[in-house]
Amino acid sequence: MDWRDLDRADLSRAYDNSGAVADSAAIVAGWRTRSAAFREAQVDALDLAYGQGERQRIDVFRCGRPSAPMLAFVHGGYWQRNDRRGFSCMAEGPLARGLDVALVGYTLAPEARLTDIVAEARAALALLRAEGGGRRLVVSGWSAGGHLAAAVADAADAALAISGIFDLAPIAGTTLNDALALSTEEIETLSPVRHLRPGTPPVAVMYGGDELFELRRQSDAYHAARGAAGLDGPLIPVPGANHFTVLDALIDPEGVISRTAARLAGL
Repeated sequence: MDWRDLDRADLSRAYDNSGAVADSAAIVAGWRTRSAAFREAQVDALDLAYGQGERQRIDVFRCGRPSAPMLAFVHGGYWQRNDRRGFSCMAEGPLARGLDVALVGYTLAPEARLTDIVAEARAALALLRAEGGGRRLVVSGWSAGGHLAAAVADAADAALAISGIFDLAPIAGTTLNDALALSTEEIETLSPVRHLRPGTPPVAVMYGGDELFELRRQSDAYHAARGAAGLDGPLIPVPGANHFTVLDALIDPEGVISRTAARLAGL
């Protein structure tokens, strides 16, 4: 299947992760419930501002180790949905492995263009870098957050992109673009697969083995392009996982995503 041969309806279905997973709404609701309980038990820095916008906030959770490396996690939702607070439980696995964790928020489309959202992610990392005292910083994200992690990987020491979008051209042909209104320039400048510069930090690319074909293809193509450009980073499918259950491997300290985050952080 070549995405260029699909009409708008079929291409939209090819990227409809929620529609492809029958219990996706229940899974996301479970994350929110678990995250609310997790946040109640935290005494660390919540709602750190990196800008003036309501969503330009970061929550930082500490593992308790002095000078621990940090994982900055960016949530998904096709740049249009969700909130960092509903993903706080993603910190559980990395914290247990000795990383501090930052949950990064950003303004959603259509209020913000994707150009602005990428700039916000970069500004959030700049704040974390400035306050990190030279600690190793790994940027990660899931789905749309996987795209953002790859897009700003050069602002960190390494990146971990989970089930991401790395070429925006297909997205422009879907109903997702109703809110995004991607321009030709944005497709070119904001697609990580089109910007493979020498010296870019390692990027680990991960996805669920049972995800939609297009999501798997995006990750495979991005990793292959990075390899052809001589750039480092593994490709790691998570067997049996769909677009949502793949994050179980981050929440679980022994999960492959949590372990990969620790390796990227030098632990």
